[in-house]
Amino acid sequence: MIALVDYDMGNLHSVQKAVAKVGYESFRVNEPENLEQADLLILPGVGAFRDAITSLQSRGLDQAIRSHIQKGKPFLGICLGLQLLFEKSEESGGVDGLGILPGVVKKFSKSPGLKIPHMGWNQVHCQENAPEFAKRMDARYFYFVHSYYVEPYETDIIAGVSSYPEAFCVAVSKDNIFAVQFHPEKSQKNGLELLGFYLKSHLSQKSSSK
Repeated sequence: MIALVDYDMGNLHSVQKAVAKVGYESFRVNEPENLEQADLLILPGVGAFRDAITSLQSRGLDQAIRSHIQKGKPFLGICLGLQLLFEKSEESGGVDGLGILPGVVKKFSKSPGLKIPHMGWNQVHCQENAPEFAKRMDARYFYFVHSYYVEPYETDIIAGVSSYPEAFCVAVSKDNIFAVQFHPEKSQKNGLELLGFYLKSHLSQKSSSK
């Protein structure tokens, strides 16, 4: 079962629709006991970091996510779902994250001509650590909407970078974790192809979509 973590912060409808378009069925999950049944977990997210971590904690979903990852099950994070994996965010004066990956979430520095949030299409360059399915998408363009970016302390988990105008991490890969700053569900053909490659590489059989 593909589970979408429902904590009132994610663009779940668009993600679920994108998953269906590439031939898979997914289910929205908002209770820890149901999340335990997932074979693959997707954590989407838009909005404020503090609100998101508070919502996860109030539902007990933070521990369920940690448990899922600790069991070695596939995990996909999207946008805020990437940022929440890290130890702390600069947002709101400093907010603790899930602490699954070492590193911080930083805000883009203001500079002349640079608009914040970073919004629109940007090119993603895969790094040596990128999984094989992701390398097939090297140098493609994906859609971004964010004011903060992740800075991993372990640079060998960086799977993709973009520039705005300095290079910054847009994808991480470690063991069973793969997470991206951009929105595959909003990235049209490129996003659907990446999502399809990811799911195919982690699930042995396709399930029919509703």
